[in-house]
Amino acid sequence: MAVALRQSTKIGSLISVDNAPSDVVLNGSFGRYMQGMRKVIDAQVTKAAEADVILQEFEETLPVRQFLLTNLVRTPGSKTMHWRIPVPTLTAALGSLGDFPFKDPGAARYEGSTLFVRGTKSNYVPDDVLPLIGTFFPRFELHSIDAGHWVMSERPEELRQVIEFLKGKL
Repeated sequence: MAVALRQSTKIGSLISVDNAPSDVVLNGSFGRYMQGMRKVIDAQVTKAAEADVILQEFEETLPVRQFLLTNLVRTPGSKTMHWRIPVPTLTAALGSLGDFPFKDPGAARYEGSTLFVRGTKSNYVPDDVLPLIGTFFPRFELHSIDAGHWVMSERPEELRQVIEFLKGKL
C-alpha cells in the first residue's frame, strides 16, 4: 500500500490481503512466532520437520506454521537451516510493525484498481476503517473470506479464485 501511495504511476493495480492503511497493534501471536523462530535458530535444525515440531509449542495451526516455514531455507553446503528473514531485526521492530506510514489521508492517493481481501475472523480490516481505505484508494473493491489473518495460508484456493475472478477488473 505504501509503495502504491508513493509510486502510484509505477503500480498498475494493488491487492492487499488482510491489511488496512491504518495503525494497528499486532496481536500477541507475532511475539510468540518470533520466540519460536529464535528457538529454531538455537536448535540448529537440519530439516523443516524439526522446525515444525519446535513451532508447535508456539502455534497450533498447521497452515500458519507452514507459512512461517516458507521462510526457512538451507544455504548450499550447509547442514543446518536458517531463516531467510532477519529474526532479531524483525523482533526488535515488532512494536512499530503495525504502523502505517501515511497519517493524513488527504496527502496521498492511489487511483489505480485496488482489491482488499480480508479474513472475516481477523480484526485487521474492520468495517469502521472502510471509509479510510476509500480515501486512500478510491477505486477499491472489498472481498471477505472466511479465515483469520493468514488468509493465504488458511484459504489459499479461495484467495486464488478471488484474485483470478477479479484479475480482469484490476
